[in-house]
Amino acid sequence: MLQACLLFLLGFALLIKGGDWFVDGATGIAHRFHLPELLIGATVVSIGTTLPEVMVSAQAALQHNSGISYGNAIGSIICNTSLIAALTVTFAPGPVNKKSLRLPAAAFFIAAFIYSFVAYTSGQFTRLFGICLLAMFAAYMFLSVRAMKNGEMGDDPAEEEEEKKEMSLGQELLLLVIGAAAIAVGANLLVENGTIIASALGVPDSVIGLTMVALGTSLPELVTAVTSLMKGHGALSLGNVIGANLFNIVLVSGMAMTLTPFSIPSEKMIFGMNSSLIIDIPVMLGVMALLCIPALKKGRLYRIQGIILLCIYAVFTIYQFLI
Repeated sequence: MLQACLLFLLGFALLIKGGDWFVDGATGIAHRFHLPELLIGATVVSIGTTLPEVMVSAQAALQHNSGISYGNAIGSIICNTSLIAALTVTFAPGPVNKKSLRLPAAAFFIAAFIYSFVAYTSGQFTRLFGICLLAMFAAYMFLSVRAMKNGEMGDDPAEEEEEKKEMSLGQELLLLVIGAAAIAVGANLLVENGTIIASALGVPDSVIGLTMVALGTSLPELVTAVTSLMKGHGALSLGNVIGANLFNIVLVSGMAMTLTPFSIPSEKMIFGMNSSLIIDIPVMLGVMALLCIPALKKGRLYRIQGIILLCIYAVFTIYQFLI
């Protein structure tokens, strides 16, 4: 137990430093090429901070642990939105570029509704469906790059900062790579040893997937969000969360399904129905709607959104452990 606790702390330290490097590299590139920070967050940063989810879900799929594969992706979306984005909105509410938000938000809801349709109609996630999700990931990246080239992502480029000029493009890319590696290793250490600690305390596997593992693999997003706020890059944080949520469906779940098809876990029932179908998926869709709709309609985020989302996350977590 002592070794697990020490490795848990080491993982947390790697996450913090990796997040710092990753944000510096990403915002440096955004400044250099005059790109919207929200777009950088929704693509490059999101891929880097989603690496832990990809690794954990793929490993779980290969070990035929569908509960972890499924719970990690859904739980991470809920955690990203109602904890991480909620903290960003609570402490840094304000205007947001609607044009930059449209593509990642639209892509998420399209993917989420397709995912939900399959979940409710068959409850089986096949290898073919996993390949389709991965194809959606490739299509989203293509559309994002095309939108950047055509200037369709809004006219909210990152503002120049004098200190960014001190780094070369090579240094900025190196920070991205090193930061992503530190995040991935740190998250892996934290999840593995956090799960050992949780299991020793008697926490059920079904709860570990939706809470402990989901929170653990979402820590890169949390660290990136906090670091972005401290550095004054709130748009990067929001874009990262929305992009990471999309990638949790099309990349994380798609990879897991392609490796090993699985069905929705039925370990937890409520009112005689699968808890995932009446609690987890509706909460996932609801919190994302609460985050995105005001931003898309009004072009800004409100502190009350963050407070409501934090309350939802607290209730959801309590439900997972008590019911």
